[in-house]
Formats: sequence, structure tokens, C-alpha cells
Amino acid sequence: MTSFEIYREAGPVTTKEIRDVAPTHYVLKIESFSLFAKNNKLKYESNEFEAGGYKWKLILYPNGDKSRNGEDHISIYLAVSGTSAFQSGGAIHVAVSFSLYDQVRDRYLTEQGRVTRLHVLKAQWGVPRYIPLKFFTDPSNGYLVDDTCVFGVEVFVVKSSGVGERVRMLEESTPYTYEWKISRLSSSEDESRYSDMFTVGVYKWKVYMRPRGDSNNRGKNLSMFLWLYNTEDLASNEKVNVRFVIRLKSQNNVVLRQPEVLTTWFSRSIPNCGWPSFMPLKMVRESVKDDPCVIEAEVTVVGTSTKLP
Repeated sequence: MTSFEIYREAGPVTTKEIRDVAPTHYVLKIESFSLFAKNNKLKYESNEFEAGGYKWKLILYPNGDKSRNGEDHISIYLAVSGTSAFQSGGAIHVAVSFSLYDQVRDRYLTEQGRVTRLHVLKAQWGVPRYIPLKFFTDPSNGYLVDDTCVFGVEVFVVKSSGVGERVRMLEESTPYTYEWKISRLSSSEDESRYSDMFTVGVYKWKVYMRPRGDSNNRGKNLSMFLWLYNTEDLASNEKVNVRFVIRLKSQNNVVLRQPEVLTTWFSRSIPNCGWPSFMPLKMVRESVKDDPCVIEAEVTVVGTSTKLP
């Protein structure tokens, strides 16, 4: 049975693991621990060190922090050095990881805390019952060998970048249907054709068609797209979630082609979406007998995404 399996007295806000990697930010090696514990009965504060843009101290209670139920244990804390970090009522969000070196097995018992908020009234965080003294002082467990031990700490400061987005989905969205009558579709030699502009919600749209196919469908398929026309009115990170379908119909309202319904996000960088292979050109010539025929776009704005202020 390993030491990790024997000692699992982690608190509800911490997790324990055994790892091979040494602590990154600060190491406290104590020689003659028995004398150290005798001469530092209450606590020991390490030298100052820097991590995450702040200055810190490691605080060790070799005989336990009795004020926090740490009797018969080693207690360990990380504390902000000084009060300048909390000027103007500021706070530091930090995740702390304490380590104890297993000298027999060459590995570290590490206890990781969840992210906590430090401020002027709570300038330190730690584990009052870090490890039982009875377990720690047993040389076979590897933590105190030849009266020497090694503690360590890692400090990860969580800083908000202020970047985020707000997604708003619309519970009741009414589809808008737009009809575009188009002549000579089966014989069109135009590279592209555009419908008139129509409005859905606060957004302006056009149907965009490549009668002879786009670059990948040249001479093979009719290509059909929905185009967000007023992208210049969008904020730089604004997106619009749209559910839509475009149908090809005869004058008598017979549906000649209806592809699958698409739902996608439109933005400045992605202003159009649709069906590059909407309908084979051979089928267009065979099916489109009426002139003009009707292209019907059914468009529903179902959500938006904007940058958080």
C-alpha cells in the first residue's frame, strides 16, 4: 500500500495526487526538523518569493495550527506578502498547490486547492491538517529522512482577460418567407444573380445564386446561398444564428427542389451559407418549364452572439 493510499485526508476543497514533477515556484528544505519544530513551535514564515506578479510567503506550522483544529498535524499556508496587492479594495484569485517530497520513492505528495479569492481581510489560504505528524515522522513513508524534509508550493494566479461573449437564443422566432421570381433560369449564362434585399429581424438579406455553379460545381450544379447583406452594420464579434431553407418552385407552387434545412452562424467573416450543389444543371433544364420560376427563401433568426461589455 502506497503512502497516497494510506493518507487520503484531503479536505472538501482540495484534491491530492502523487507526481514526479518538482514544485515550480518555491521550495523549503528543512534540515534537523526536530530542532526546527522545537525552536519554531508556533510557525515559520519563509523568505519572500514572487509568482504570478505578486509576492508571497510560505507559512509552516510544524506542530500544527491549533487555532484551526490542526493538532497533531503539520499545517501549511500561502500568504500574500504585504498589503499593496489589495490597494483600492482589490482581490487576487489564486489556485495553490502544496507539495511534500517523498525521498524514498523520489516523488511528491501534492495537494491542490480550488481557486480561492484573497483580499485584505483574507490574505492567506492553506491546509490546517496537511499531514498527520505521526505519519510524517515515520521514515519509511519517505517524508522525513535523516531529520530532513522538503516542502514546496505552486501559485497560479487567475487573471480575467475581460474577453467573453453573450449568446441569446430566441424562444419564439417567426419564420419569414421571401419569394423571388426569376426568368430564364434553365438557360442563364450569368455568373451570379442576386435577389432584392429583404429584412428578417434587424438584419438584411439577399438570395445569391450561381446559375452555372460555383468554382467547384462549374457546369454541373446550380449553386444557391443565403447572404447576410449588411455585415458592415455588425459589431466586430457579432454573430447571427439562422435557420433557413431555399426552395425552387414552379409558377403553380409545385416544389421542384427543397434541400435540407440549415442552421448556422452568420458574421462579418462568414456572410453567406447554402448549397453549392443545390440542383444538377441537367435536372434544372428538365424540370424548370415555367418562366419565370420562383425561388422561395424561408429564414428564421433564432439567436445572436455579441461581445460582453
